[in-house]
Formats: sequence, structure tokens, C-alpha cells
Amino acid sequence: MIVLASKSFSRKAMLDAAGVDYESVPASIDERAAEQSMAGASPAEIAAGLAVAKAEAVSPAHPGAIVLGSDSLVVAGGQRFDKPSNRDAAADHLRFFSGKEMQLHSGAALVRDGEILWQDAATASLQVRELSAEFIESYLDAEWPAVAGCVGVFRIEAMGVQLFESITGDQFTVLGMPLLPVLGALRDLGELPK
Repeated sequence: MIVLASKSFSRKAMLDAAGVDYESVPASIDERAAEQSMAGASPAEIAAGLAVAKAEAVSPAHPGAIVLGSDSLVVAGGQRFDKPSNRDAAADHLRFFSGKEMQLHSGAALVRDGEILWQDAATASLQVRELSAEFIESYLDAEWPAVAGCVGVFRIEAMGVQLFESITGDQFTVLGMPLLPVLGALRDLGELPK
């Protein structure tokens, strides 16, 4: 049995579509404190480290199970962005992203009985088009509060696709988890047929 240490709709949808049997158990960690312990790490390393922390937090309650943790973070204009705290913050993020390249880092980790079995991270580059004030307001009218829990303030599988001119990288990374490496690791661990 695989335990997904997340309540993310997109991560669950990816596993569902891939035919992976799992149980979803959201992790409860202090992400900011965990990040502080990784001072000096690259954004991709932080995403992978947070994925490990989430999997490790859920692992003790599920002995013998492989726990999949995942995390994503966004860097744009040299600044790191977390999920917006409210709609005004979301609008501020979108105004800042306008016309800039966004780097989205998605990490994943597999843990069993507290032991890290595997971890990885991938990066996608998303070129945000110039966003008008009118577009930002209409976008948030349609997508808020659904995007409140999304770094980058978008769901690529919904209206968020309208934010971008181009995207370079794996679609699964953009959705929030480097799925192909995760599936490969699960096969290597005997959790999925080879």
C-alpha cells in the first residue's frame, strides 16, 4: 500500500489517472521551520526536502507502508513565493509575475518506516504573459478560492493556463509532482509491476 502524504487534488488526480492504488493522508508540518533548516539549499533541494519532511511526518502512523511526499515551490524575479495568504496577496503575486519567467520546482520522496528510500526534484519554466489589471480581477473572480492552495496562484488544468505564453518542462512537474520518476521508483521498489 502506498500512502500519499498530501490532500492536493492534482497529485491525487495524477495517481488516479496512472492507476496507482493509494490512501491519501495529509501531512501536518511547519513548512517554514523545515525550510529554515535547509538554509542555503537550492529551490529544487528545498522542494525535495519538504517532500521528505511530509513523508516522514506521515510514516510513523503507517508501519511498513511506502509514504509518498511531494511539494512544489515557485521562484520568479529572484524571489521565492509561497501560497497566497488571501485574495489580495494572490493579486499581488500575479502582478509581480506579469511578464516574468516563473520557475516551478516540484519535489517528491518515498519513505518507509522513517527511512528515505528515494527522493527527486524537477523544474519547469513558465513564461508569464503581460497580465492586465482587468484580467487579474476576472481571473481571481473565476478561480478564487480554488487557487488559494496553489503556489504560483494557478491550476494549469483550469483557467491558469491563460497566464502563460510558453511552458518548458514536464506537464506533471507543472501539476505539482515529478510523476514519471515517482512511478519509476515505485517500480524499482516492487510496488508497481515492471
